[in-house]
Amino acid sequence: MTTRRKFIQGAAIAAPTAALATPAIAQSKIKWRMQTYAGPALAEHVIKPAIDSFNKIAGDQMEIELFFADQLVPTGELFQALQRGTIDAVQSDDDSMASPTEVTVFGGYFPFASRYSLDVPVLFNQYGLGEIWDQEYSAVGVKHISAGAWDPCHFATKDPINSLADLKGKRVFTFPTAGRFLSQFGVVPVTLPWEDIEVAVQTGELDGIAWSGITEDYTVGWADVTNYFLTNNISGAWAGSFFANMDKWNELPDNLKELLKVCMDQSHYYRQWWYWGGEASLRVNGDKLKLTTIPDNEWAQVEAAAVKFWDEIAAESETKAKVVEIIRKYNEDMQKAGRPYRYS
Repeated sequence: MTTRRKFIQGAAIAAPTAALATPAIAQSKIKWRMQTYAGPALAEHVIKPAIDSFNKIAGDQMEIELFFADQLVPTGELFQALQRGTIDAVQSDDDSMASPTEVTVFGGYFPFASRYSLDVPVLFNQYGLGEIWDQEYSAVGVKHISAGAWDPCHFATKDPINSLADLKGKRVFTFPTAGRFLSQFGVVPVTLPWEDIEVAVQTGELDGIAWSGITEDYTVGWADVTNYFLTNNISGAWAGSFFANMDKWNELPDNLKELLKVCMDQSHYYRQWWYWGGEASLRVNGDKLKLTTIPDNEWAQVEAAAVKFWDEIAAESETKAKVVEIIRKYNEDMQKAGRPYRYS
């Protein structure tokens, strides 16, 4: 007759054997789809290296499939697709993807908010914009992973721009908020799919582009269809971000969340030096675009108009007013700090 003690002893011996005999449940690989605002040539620099690194490090745990501008959905529908979960992650500015937040107008090129590319990460990480973006996107079911800087905003045109008068009537591809601001100087903003811009300039549908700096003009082929580059800019750096569907983000284990953040930060760093060096090198050594400049005393009218534009935006909501105040305070601090932060 089996005693209680012998039964327990037997169970203890049998348990490990049973555990060993039970087949392990294979963990399925997590797969995400990410779409960027950039076309293939530009994506080779602004996003693909970071995604390649992530996939290599994540190994069997996770893989991100990268899609370029308008491949899955039009850029203007990126937010909706992200919110629904049709796309798992997005690289874009708020303005281009038409996100329904109070901070949308500040994405892309908000006139004269920054002078240099380093201004953008400082505004987000030290002056509080990051917390505001997090709150705004969390409220609509989207994770704002991080923001960073791209290139400054300049005009690349078929005809030379040497004065503000030369801007009048020019049909220009640009961002929604930048177009809204520039329209007061006679610019006619035009919205087209990113991949159609080069042909639109060739056919005369567009007179120019105010969507990037000179690095992108050369990289994506726009320098081949335009003749002039205006050295004046309306913003020192494009402000863009990485976003994820909130449910998909919350499902990730902590190590993959951290890996995503690290790879996105690496992408921000890559762009800092790639654009900074490229903008200078192509102005000096580029052989496709002739440089033109609007005199400082005349361009000062554009800078003064930007301050009025800030006030106009700030009056639209409490959150917008808070962002404008941060931008204003930051630029005042940089001005007081003097060289090398501000020269004039």
